[in-house]
Amino acid sequence: MRARSALFDLYGDHLRSRGGRAPVAALVQLLAPLGINPAAVRTAVSRMVRQGWLTSVRTPGGPGYALTGRAVRRLDEAAGRIYRTRGSEWDGTWHLLVLPHVPDRSLRERLHAGLAFLGYARLGGDTWLAPRRSGEAESLLAADGVRADGFTARDLGDPAELAARAFDLTALGTAYQQWLRDARTHAWADTGVEADGLEGGGVEGVTVGEDADRRAFAARSRLVHEWRKFLFTDPGLPSALLPADWPGDAAAAYFDTHAAALLPAAARFVDTCLAQTGGTT
Repeated sequence: MRARSALFDLYGDHLRSRGGRAPVAALVQLLAPLGINPAAVRTAVSRMVRQGWLTSVRTPGGPGYALTGRAVRRLDEAAGRIYRTRGSEWDGTWHLLVLPHVPDRSLRERLHAGLAFLGYARLGGDTWLAPRRSGEAESLLAADGVRADGFTARDLGDPAELAARAFDLTALGTAYQQWLRDARTHAWADTGVEADGLEGGGVEGVTVGEDADRRAFAARSRLVHEWRKFLFTDPGLPSALLPADWPGDAAAAYFDTHAAALLPAAARFVDTCLAQTGGTT
């Protein structure tokens, strides 16, 4: 797990709901269970400041970093997809974006990756499609001085067939099946957290204690980190556009059960670290 990704996970999973800020000492202490050293944390923080995701602040515990407005919007969007808190109903309307030609290859690839992260698929040429409008798409393009034409449309053919063609749901479904197999086999192997009792959604397998809380935090962090990778491949399509017996449903149920079981102990570890380093909860 890289330090930058771990910081995004940490802020999104824990610190966003605790004011979105923390002293540097807390960030170092919180990423230590993941095997990330202090130098890597500081380097990643500096990079995220340059990219506009974090801003330096003073905290009771000394110098720290807070989420920028851009980061809050991105993390809230990501959380809605990770935990599926936004509605799954679909009104039958597609959102289309037609980009101008971008001759710079690196810029073009960055824009394409950003649109894919926001749930758009490339139909062909410079036309992109999504089943719902992303409020972040316009700012994503504007940040690089690109202005696209946006449209809403219906009657583009059979919706399920269009979704399967545009988003390659066959490959995505296979990826979910593989993720679930890997999670069931390896998720707890190097965490020290017993999996017994977690299948039913309880917390019987997670014992109380500082070391157990630390292990639970590490386990949940790894689980969220692996699940979060689907943000780059899964557009979060409404259920009406997905095949029957969608493999993502079983994978999501597994993730929800284990993430919920680990949360109380993981949250205690976060609160303990913040309290020890002068952070606020």
